Amino acid sequence: MPRALVSFTSLYAATLLMLLGSGLLSTYLALRLSANEVADIWIGSLMAANYLGLVIGGKLGHKLIARVGHVRAYVACGGLVTAAVLLHGLIDNLGAWFVLRLLVGLCMMCQYMVIESWLNEQADSQQRGMVFSGYMAAVYLGLVLGQLALGLESGLGIAVLLWVAICFALALVPVAVTRRMHPAPLVPAPLEPLFFVKRIPQSLITVAVSGLVTGAFYGLGPVYASSAGLDTAQVGQFMGVCILAGLVAQWPLGKLSDRIDRARLIRYNALLLLLACVPLLLIKEPGFLLLLLMAFAIGLLQFTLYPLAVALANDHVEAERRVSLTAMLLVTFALGACAGPLLVGGLMAFFGNNTLYGFSLVCAALLALLIRPQAVTGEHQVAEAPLQHQGMPPLIGSSPLVAALDPRVDEAVVQEQMVDQQPPAS
Repeated sequence: MPRALVSFTSLYAATLLMLLGSGLLSTYLALRLSANEVADIWIGSLMAANYLGLVIGGKLGHKLIARVGHVRAYVACGGLVTAAVLLHGLIDNLGAWFVLRLLVGLCMMCQYMVIESWLNEQADSQQRGMVFSGYMAAVYLGLVLGQLALGLESGLGIAVLLWVAICFALALVPVAVTRRMHPAPLVPAPLEPLFFVKRIPQSLITVAVSGLVTGAFYGLGPVYASSAGLDTAQVGQFMGVCILAGLVAQWPLGKLSDRIDRARLIRYNALLLLLACVPLLLIKEPGFLLLLLMAFAIGLLQFTLYPLAVALANDHVEAERRVSLTAMLLVTFALGACAGPLLVGGLMAFFGNNTLYGFSLVCAALLALLIRPQAVTGEHQVAEAPLQHQGMPPLIGSSPLVAALDPRVDEAVVQEQMVDQQPPAS
């Protein structure tokens, strides 16, 4: 195995451990608060705080990395995340938990940025597709294992938090002991919101809806599953099946997306998601097997909205703007993901826990109405469109630097737009 791939293996391992810990933490906190009969809107606010932290971290992470270097920034943030996880077990205050979730999101975004910039620096042009796919697989696999790890403990005691802290502590090792050269410092990509709102409105709508649905799922999916009569291990299996479906769907979706009009495919996806949500909206306590089957079907659809929107957007944005495009899409997704759990948490208090899939149904219906394939005129379509579809990791496992790993984005453009040109020493 080439030396570069050995390096990728260590970085993939760090990513997998981080996402394993993050996925386990999110589901554990939702179940713990639900068991303590905390209002659903508070449970949703914790996931909103996590996504808000990811957005803030996307802005502050560059400054920290530039100041102390990649390894020190990664290790410092990993130490803060580990401490924040353990503090959840020592402090029983919702306001403090909100701050801790914000801190975890902020620090994890900085860690994503370190890993992604390292992967990009070490991969040559022929390896970028492979590197990108491996990174995405590590993200999804970590999230799935994080859900299944709930079954390691029978209750919701502090032992689960110890497992989470262990994951984040172990994730420090592959990066801390690396002998590779540090990547070049990077600066934030410009957002150019007005340009993208005019150029790719349907992609931004799809990304925003995807954020609403995904944020609500991660924040309140465990609460819904628990209210349906599932025990802790079964809740983990329910969440894991949903996320696994998102990974399984990436390859066949890519084949379809390269052959069928992408705006039309988004509308079909939305209509199917609407239909898939109906049984879980109407049946208050479905059987475990039915719940897993429906969860898998919904996961296939809800986790493919974002990559479809990304593919459609890339078809209509010039190569030199694709780094900015990725940053804009991720911010749009994060804003939706902040609002989703707050909205659903408030609605669940009045209409019951089935509201989670009622909300997804309404979002899917709005998307089916707002996405109009005939409005995609092709006026700004790039010459090489349709570009090859790439499965994209969700925001919970990526930063704006993920653009640097996307094989559709020119490396020279990344360097020109995001590398910090240091002034010469006097």
